Amino acid sequence: MFPWLEFLALMTAFGLSAVVPGADFAMVLRQSILHGRKTAVFTSAGVATAILVHGTYTLLGIGLVISKSLFLFSIIKIIGVVYLLWMGISVFRAPAPVKPDFKMEKVKVEPSVINAFVLGFLTNLLNPKAVLFFLALFSSLVSAETALAYKSFYVVMMSVLLFIWFVLVSIFFTTPSVRGLFYRIGKWFNRVTGATLVMLAIGVAASSRG
Repeated sequence: MFPWLEFLALMTAFGLSAVVPGADFAMVLRQSILHGRKTAVFTSAGVATAILVHGTYTLLGIGLVISKSLFLFSIIKIIGVVYLLWMGISVFRAPAPVKPDFKMEKVKVEPSVINAFVLGFLTNLLNPKAVLFFLALFSSLVSAETALAYKSFYVVMMSVLLFIWFVLVSIFFTTPSVRGLFYRIGKWFNRVTGATLVMLAIGVAASSRG
């Protein structure tokens, strides 16, 4: 029989954590304002796909190995911190977003859907806190006796839930009125977004495993 209570508890905990703004949210928000809905949705798909990777290595027990190894976890942390710092500084220094009507039509500024997907994927995948998050979530809410097929279903549904959430975020922030507000604040949007990513990187660097 399908463990509905366990599934609902897991999805509720994951859903609550998903809506808390972090690096994923900042990236989808920026993609929405700077490049529009299509790019933001593919970035959201990249974020959601990375969840499948986190879930897979957690189910295989690799997440536990990483969490217990100071060397492996430190390597993952360093990579994640460097990536967030690089993104934060790049965003901070980027030109202010402008309305599409004011862009030169012959200049292709919209990134490809592949680039958008990879950006979202790496933003989530290289977050070292995700290793501990999945390990803690599954160890506290999922029984060891739960069938692997059910656990795999949990991971897929978590990915779907996250994708739906960020698609909704993409839709909201690409509505003309909301997007127009961000255009009006110009460079401050980049500065706040970049500073947020840098602060997240510092937070990851300062955090411990436990």
